[in-house]
Amino acid sequence: MEPAANQAASADLGAALDRLWARFLPELRERVAVLESAAHSLAAGALTADEQEAAHSAAHKLAGVLGTFNLPRGTELARELELFYAAATNPSPAARLAQQTRELRALIDNRK
Repeated sequence: MEPAANQAASADLGAALDRLWARFLPELRERVAVLESAAHSLAAGALTADEQEAAHSAAHKLAGVLGTFNLPRGTELARELELFYAAATNPSPAARLAQQTRELRALIDNRK
């Protein structure tokens, strides 16, 4: 492919990804909200099994999609959260989970 054709194809792909991002952004933010709620419940000592499962599912889904949108750190954070919520008990402090969740929210909210 010629350089001009490569640039056009790259621009088309970038535009398509931007449209997908806009389409799925509300869903991504909702998944982060599930993680935020679970982190708050955990910090309060009131995390239920249903909240833990919802957080695990939300983190799993985020880990699977964020790399597509060039957010590898988001994928890494979501995987860490997924592993945490997969375990029935885990020694990680609630503050670490809250920090990871805040960082994940910032990555999603600030993607250009």
